[in-house]
Amino acid sequence: MATNLKQEALEYHSSGRPGKIQIVPTKPYFKQYHLTLAYSPGVAEPCLEIQKNPDDIYRYTAAANLVAVISNGTAVLGLGDIGAKASKPVMEGKGLLFKVFADIDVFDIEIDEKDPEKLVQIIKAISPSFGGINLEDIKAPECFYIERRLKEELQIPIMHDDQHGTAIISGAGLLNAAELAGKKLSDIRLVVNGAGASATSCLRMYQYLGVKRENMVVFDSKGCIHKARTDLTPEKQEMASEKNYPTLADAIKGADMFLGLSVANQLSPEMVKSMAPNPIIFALANPVPEISWDAAHQARNDLFMATGRSDFPNQINNVLGFPFIFRGALDVRATTINEEMKIAACKALAELAKDPVPAEVCEAYGLDNLEFGRNYFIPKPVDPRLIERVSAAVAKAAVESGVARQPIIDWDDYRSKLQKMLENIKRLPL
Repeated sequence: MATNLKQEALEYHSSGRPGKIQIVPTKPYFKQYHLTLAYSPGVAEPCLEIQKNPDDIYRYTAAANLVAVISNGTAVLGLGDIGAKASKPVMEGKGLLFKVFADIDVFDIEIDEKDPEKLVQIIKAISPSFGGINLEDIKAPECFYIERRLKEELQIPIMHDDQHGTAIISGAGLLNAAELAGKKLSDIRLVVNGAGASATSCLRMYQYLGVKRENMVVFDSKGCIHKARTDLTPEKQEMASEKNYPTLADAIKGADMFLGLSVANQLSPEMVKSMAPNPIIFALANPVPEISWDAAHQARNDLFMATGRSDFPNQINNVLGFPFIFRGALDVRATTINEEMKIAACKALAELAKDPVPAEVCEAYGLDNLEFGRNYFIPKPVDPRLIERVSAAVAKAAVESGVARQPIIDWDDYRSKLQKMLENIKRLPL
């Protein structure tokens, strides 16, 4: 199977036109006069208008619907520091997902630079080309600095998806799993294995949702992150607990939730058995989770489980978030992606999972039906309602929090436009 997958993946990327994305014109070009308008001398007119009013870049160019997917290849999911060139297939893939889920155009930009300050300056220098920036696969702790600096100095939507995507989607899963399990977020005791960028953002999101910091215990590769340790980064200091648990097994006894953002096979069936009734287990290591779906369910049958895999229920998949978050942010010309917008996306996803599931979604997964419950508390990525629900929630949060430069007045009309956009996406050539 692995051999077939490898060969098929290589053929998929290399057959025909190499890669996964291309640029296509959006205006007529087949007559001489079209070229006069598109380039010299006609192109001078929009240039002069933008010179007089820089915001006209959104009127006369593709910037309003153009996102840069930027990486230096230092933390590619499952592969580590493989370099800028080797990261390009992943960034092209991100561009494909932006397009097919939210009709957002992308230039993927791989930058061969590891110095965080130089990287900030490079991204700032090219930022005028784009309506938004999606940072991708940049290692911690540099990613925190890079995102913070760019958000401080640029007035466009910026998000490091490795951090916030996982937090938003898993946060939606947590809201629903806790409701189904009969657990109050303020009472949940959470044990986390893994302390990278996504863990930092997840803990912050969970606190916004109601989990108490004193009820969280985090482990990194050296053990429990506690306040007596002297080797902690500022982000890990934020995670540090008062008590030092000798092992993960000690910490997880009686815990309500396990969040895995680490590597395979870290959670044993015995640990699962030691957790509180109706435990919540998010084992998100990819491709092999901290404990397998089968092993966890053999240990006990009262759990609420999610993984990062598509072949099991409740997949924590970032594609549920980033296309629609940027769609909403771009549509109101937001100056940033703030916490209110992230929380709005999180709650919109959680609510969507409670609604009756369209037949086309069930058919895509070979199922007769899907109902809100133990094996379905996170929406499926193919759900056609995502673009309308999540994008509108994000756009509204941007307006209400004061970061929208082009507020939406008629929300029904906006939702209708999003649905039409979905129809256009379905007509994209394969």
